[in-house]
Amino acid sequence: MSDNRLERVLGWIDLANAADPSFEIVEGVSQPKALLYGKRMSAWLQKGYPEASELLKIAARGQHIRRWEVPRESYPATREGYLKWRTYLYGFHADCVAALMNDAGYQSLAIDRVKSLLQKRGIKTDPEVQALEDVICLVFLENYFDDFAPTQSGEKLLNIVRKTWGKMSEKGHELALQLPFSQPVRELLAQALAQ
Repeated sequence: MSDNRLERVLGWIDLANAADPSFEIVEGVSQPKALLYGKRMSAWLQKGYPEASELLKIAARGQHIRRWEVPRESYPATREGYLKWRTYLYGFHADCVAALMNDAGYQSLAIDRVKSLLQKRGIKTDPEVQALEDVICLVFLENYFDDFAPTQSGEKLLNIVRKTWGKMSEKGHELALQLPFSQPVRELLAQALAQ
């Protein structure tokens, strides 16, 4: 019964994310960005944390569910606007996933646990929240950092790298250092982490 519920919820998350109107081309195949992100999250979770619980698997896959519905531009282009957007998204993603879990027959304790994971309650103290944060950072570093880096100024970019690194556990650091970064990214990481 549990596996069936898990597969249903993951399938529903994928179905929701398949509606993302923006696409990314990977190896010649165009895919909805949110769907691809969710699958990358699950792949990294499996690779780095193969013992992950059923609830952590749901949280990882649903991390950005329907994110395009709340664009960054809907909040002021300030640091405060960014933080308000992120805070809103924590609740938005948690509520979207909670509704799917409820439809699949999960009990309220399980639903509340996934909501807590998605809202990052207990980072650095809760091993599952920390594992989720590690996976988020690994997906960013592996798949999005190369395109993101040129959009930021030098010192701002260094601070973003330091903050990303600071959110990760030692295990997350070890996994990140195994990524095949380009030489410019390796140099940037070395500079950011040396200070």
